Amino acid sequence: MIDLRGITQIYQGPSGPVEALRGIDLHITPGEVFGIIGRSGAGKSSLVRVINLLNRPSSGQVLVAGRDMTQLSDSQLRAARREIGMVFQHFNLLSSRTVYGNAALPLELAGLSAAEIRERVGPLLELVGLSHLADRYPAQISGGQKQRVGIARALASRPKVLLSDEATSALDPETTRSILDLLRQVNRDLGVTVVLITHQMQVIKQIADRVAVIDAGRIAEMGSVIDVFTRPRESITKSLIDEIVPQELPASVLARVRQLAARLAPGHSGQLLRLSYAGEQAYEPILSHLIRELGLDLSILHGQIDEIQQQTFGSLALYASGPMARIGAAIDYLRGHGVAVRTVDVNHD
Repeated sequence: MIDLRGITQIYQGPSGPVEALRGIDLHITPGEVFGIIGRSGAGKSSLVRVINLLNRPSSGQVLVAGRDMTQLSDSQLRAARREIGMVFQHFNLLSSRTVYGNAALPLELAGLSAAEIRERVGPLLELVGLSHLADRYPAQISGGQKQRVGIARALASRPKVLLSDEATSALDPETTRSILDLLRQVNRDLGVTVVLITHQMQVIKQIADRVAVIDAGRIAEMGSVIDVFTRPRESITKSLIDEIVPQELPASVLARVRQLAARLAPGHSGQLLRLSYAGEQAYEPILSHLIRELGLDLSILHGQIDEIQQQTFGSLALYASGPMARIGAAIDYLRGHGVAVRTVDVNHD
């Protein structure tokens, strides 16, 4: 559906050229929810605005549904943009128009008749749960309701792609969840490909299928959300998912490990292990195997379990003690069963 090939974006700053995007390559498949996440200034908003050429890239190709957007004439580009809806962080509603009028605006600009507009806008307001507020003005509705109007407006032209640029950043957590649920419903029921720009991993966790982590204008890491959460490779990714899956152990846990190490039986070794797992591994009796078959003592020190896209994932910190060869065998066994294992030096965690 969307292919970005070798995208660069250079702005003229007060001190000279600024390279906002550096050789971006992305492929987004039809019908998926694709997340793009990064810190402020990483280039994520520049990237999403390249997709519909609100920002024209300095170099590279932008292909949407097989068409190179950078090669279109102005009139062709205007027509192509009708197939790419956009939802903004600050809603961008016209205060002088009602909920209905804001949702209808792109259809009026496209020259549709009043009857055709009613035929489209009515079902859209029902979809976003605002039929009963059609005659209200933006000043009379909540922030979450304003964003629902923005979504209805973005869908009015029946786009194939919906770009969401920090659409929930100005909303409280409960409203954020409801808006994300609505975006997933739009994706599922209408078959719209959703590209989600955010700085919050909680947003990615709730609805994205795949995610790209952008840092300093480059794609640092990309993959399925479950893989990125359970096996992050880059430091920027680890720092972003820390709000969901803490990457550092509390000092109290490390102190407890040192106590356990001081009480090791003669001839035994000890190792602190960080485990990450997803899917069926969460339900297998893996730890009981390590105790029963390898004769290890296991102390569970810290852990959590959650769910992404109806897949269970979790993390666990445990201290394994016993003969060193058996600890090595345990690590091999865990990895052989799809569990990501990291050994931790308690003096340097």
